[in-house]
Amino acid sequence: QEQLVESGGGLVQHGGSLRLSCAASGFTFSNYAMSWYRQAPGKERELVARITDSGGTRNYADFVKGRFTISRDNVNNAVYLQMNSLKTEDTAVYYCYARLFIMDCWGKGTLVTVSS
Repeated sequence: QEQLVESGGGLVQHGGSLRLSCAASGFTFSNYAMSWYRQAPGKERELVARITDSGGTRNYADFVKGRFTISRDNVNNAVYLQMNSLKTEDTAVYYCYARLFIMDCWGKGTLVTVSS
């Protein structure tokens, strides 16, 4: 079945960097846009970044623009989120997401904790 598996989360100090990875399987990855969302405790899930199927267009939430970069590898069926200049308010569970033809597909998430 369709699966998304995130990895790369962890604990970093403010100002540090992390690179999140999402491995996709069970669908034709290159046909779909991919997104990263995040959810902090007590807050609603929010869109962080989105990339089109070919990787030609990238969109970012205002709160990460200039700090985060989304990318994809359609050969290896993976999407990435490079996070630089991390802030404590970036602490959240980060989820990989794909809107497939008949369903939404979510990963289980990977926790990013930014310490002060």
